[in-house]
Amino acid sequence: MSGSTVIPIAILLIAFTSVVAIVTSYFKLQRHRADAAALAEYRELAAQVTAGQQAIDTRLTELGDRVAAVEKLLRSVG
Repeated sequence: MSGSTVIPIAILLIAFTSVVAIVTSYFKLQRHRADAAALAEYRELAAQVTAGQQAIDTRLTELGDRVAAVEKLLRSVG
């Protein structure tokens, strides 16, 4: 190879490498965005589950109090 063909080949190689790096970075960014969106959905779901568990806990406490009142009533009758 003569010196006049090495420079264009080197320039093309650098350009090709740059394009590959840009495309790879773009798809990594898209995957990261999708992961972030999924994580946000999971966080929202976790918040909903936590609120539901708190509501169930409150309801179970109320039911426990009612059962205790019924037991007390049954003991006083019997």
